[in-house]
Amino acid sequence: MKAAAKWLTASPPRLLVLGFAFIILVGSQLLRLPAASASGEPMPWLDALFTATSAVCVTGLVVVDTGTHFSLFGQIVILILIQIGGLGFMTMATLFAFVLKRRISLKERLILQEALNQSSIEGIVRLVRRVVLFALVIEAIGALLFTVRFLFDMSPGRAVFFGVFHAVSFFNNAGFDVMGDFRSLTEYVGDPLVNIVTMLLIVTGGIGFIVLSDLADFRKNRRLSLHSKVVLSMTGFLIVFGALVILVFEFTNPNTMGPLSLGEKILSAFMQSVSPRTAGVNTLDIASLRQSTQFFIVLYMFIGASPGSTGGGIKTTTFAALLGAVRAMIRGRQDVTLFKYRLAQERVYKALTVTLLSLALVLAATMILATTEDHHFLMILFEAASAFGTVGLSMGLTLQLSVAGKIIMILMMFIGRLGPLTLGYALGPKKERVLYRHAEGKIIIG
Repeated sequence: MKAAAKWLTASPPRLLVLGFAFIILVGSQLLRLPAASASGEPMPWLDALFTATSAVCVTGLVVVDTGTHFSLFGQIVILILIQIGGLGFMTMATLFAFVLKRRISLKERLILQEALNQSSIEGIVRLVRRVVLFALVIEAIGALLFTVRFLFDMSPGRAVFFGVFHAVSFFNNAGFDVMGDFRSLTEYVGDPLVNIVTMLLIVTGGIGFIVLSDLADFRKNRRLSLHSKVVLSMTGFLIVFGALVILVFEFTNPNTMGPLSLGEKILSAFMQSVSPRTAGVNTLDIASLRQSTQFFIVLYMFIGASPGSTGGGIKTTTFAALLGAVRAMIRGRQDVTLFKYRLAQERVYKALTVTLLSLALVLAATMILATTEDHHFLMILFEAASAFGTVGLSMGLTLQLSVAGKIIMILMMFIGRLGPLTLGYALGPKKERVLYRHAEGKIIIG
């Protein structure tokens, strides 16, 4: 009991792990209720746990079709889990504290600092207020635009619900949809409004609330922080470069872009470039893409979104730091620089650690899934990367997973949402202060 109490009152990373786990368990129990199912039959426990984990970890991988399997109650539960998971349970708890006019304690500020990936607690409460405001405003605009478009295809009540559900899901980079029959947005492949609104929601949710706050203050400050510059430049580059690569690979594929007009091809290329950065929305059939495109998407899913956002992956800033380190080494420079600023050595080490840990997790999950699931390697790698990057894109393997496979994917989604370092800090021993340095040694590299 004493050890359990000590674990509960320990560091912010541990409390984050416990908080997310608790919400997932509560969500899975709600999804198991007969009222959550369209048929009135209770959902198997493992499938409910998988769905709840996917919603809270804003992934979008599903073992049943969200649009047809769940009742309205079940879909609303999923929607709430997505919102809590996307903004973070501590952000939601702080929102309730604001409503009740309760003071935010130092411990709660430290947990918020960890949850929002901040370097200090200075201004953390102000940032939380902005997080909630930005999320609600952007989701409301997205819901309104979606509703107006869906009114042409369905009844007003259904159009409003579809608009709200998809706006919340896409802004939080969750990838859940209620279109039915696992269609995602394939029937809107050539619709400019649906595609553009979806991409804007994904990008604004994926660049992070720190960047959104920085952009909101730009008119007053007339400057952006280094973090915002790196995130915006990397996001723009990855979107354009990804769209060009996908357009080239799929331009003549008769099962994807082949039958589309040039405008629809360009639109779908940009959508498939934006979506792998943890959103999980597709307008082309993922299983029908060429293998070169599927592998390229795996790389994008691994990179993911940006820090302090609703997305997963190793993050754009981590990728930028690694590219900076490679450039510095090739040019024979000692310092890693981005936008004429020198990165601290600690940041470069952290980027390398996050990347190697993440790569090890994806490869380990892929090897285990290759043992438990009888499918070709690229499909298994794709699914493992999708789970870790909290993306939600699937080549169809998730629907056929064994019990062991579902458990592995649940763990990957959970680790991907929290981040390998946060989980390592939570489960590992307390950091020790080292008062000495070893003598320098030399080894040959390369």
